[in-house]
Amino acid sequence: MIVRDITDKIKSDLFRGKVILLFGARQVGKTTLVRELAEGLDMPYKWFSGDEPDIRLNMSNITSTQLKVLYGNTRLIIIDEAQRIENIGLMLKLSVDNFPDVQVIATGSSAFELAGKINEPLTGRKYEYKLFPFSFHELSDHFGSLEETRYLEHRLVYGGYPEVINKIGEEQRTLLSISDSYLYKDLFAYESIKKTSLFQKLLSALAFQTGSEVSYNELAGTVGANKETVEKYIDLLEQTFVIFRLNAFSRNVRNELKKSKKIYFYDNGIRNAIINNFLPLSSRNDAGALWENYLISERIKLMCNNGKNNRYYFWRTTQQQEIDYIEEENGQLSAYEFKWNENKKHNFPKTFLNAYPVSDSMVINRKNYSSFIRSI
Repeated sequence: MIVRDITDKIKSDLFRGKVILLFGARQVGKTTLVRELAEGLDMPYKWFSGDEPDIRLNMSNITSTQLKVLYGNTRLIIIDEAQRIENIGLMLKLSVDNFPDVQVIATGSSAFELAGKINEPLTGRKYEYKLFPFSFHELSDHFGSLEETRYLEHRLVYGGYPEVINKIGEEQRTLLSISDSYLYKDLFAYESIKKTSLFQKLLSALAFQTGSEVSYNELAGTVGANKETVEKYIDLLEQTFVIFRLNAFSRNVRNELKKSKKIYFYDNGIRNAIINNFLPLSSRNDAGALWENYLISERIKLMCNNGKNNRYYFWRTTQQQEIDYIEEENGQLSAYEFKWNENKKHNFPKTFLNAYPVSDSMVINRKNYSSFIRSI
């Protein structure tokens, strides 16, 4: 069993009078993690799935009296796919306010729905966690650092979804199945996602532009939609943990790009499945983009799993000076450049170094990458 980095943190928050919310894309292991937590506590628990129609009916608009009957003497309640339950936020609020000795853990694959339904009712009443595909840190702890580094090129192509890791030899089939529809099930059910063909075109365009600056206007022209639709779909993809944005860093330098953005995928395997390209790195022309996507997504997983709220950016000027990745912690900046070829040299732009208080600058390559994505 591969232990998730957030497991002990969740355990430490149990039975402290608050709801625990676990967000994440479909198939990243939320149900498995919560079930292992519940069974490890050696106490009775009740499990409710929001995918079941009768559960949705019974829990929607429920009263505190009905909750008492539903819970009985059970002190641990699991609500899986909670975003599908109407008025889930009010139901969880009633639980916290009326049954402080009962621990409720709710999972959701659609943050845009679940967060919208709970933020106001659960103010001050919740602990939130995010779960991602397996991280380098988690896999290294399980397989050993040396063994995991041997899998580097495999991870760049196939990523770290649990089913991909556990079904060796079936990676392509698994990823194509996940990316074909299941990963976006909640989005397709959402009332604003009506043109699935347009949605797939947008995903493909984003996959081909991984690591490059994106323009909503250009994307709109590529997929045949208006800018507002493109921006809305990208927002939803980000809120469901498929992609994330890296904004341009800009404060002092005159010619800095200010409104630019890059888009990355949380998992390399999903990105490659979208364009149906599982060729080995030696046969690809996008190895640099895959390397960059892998390192930045792994770094963000590492920060999130360790409760770090560092801000992250890229930097570029109109003169084409650029830095792949910038991290800000307590006002201090660290600058990183990513090179798949470890023999390739790089000098950080003096324009940036002279303008900002940089505490660290480093080129990350295949020889030193493990420390960048294993510890923070």
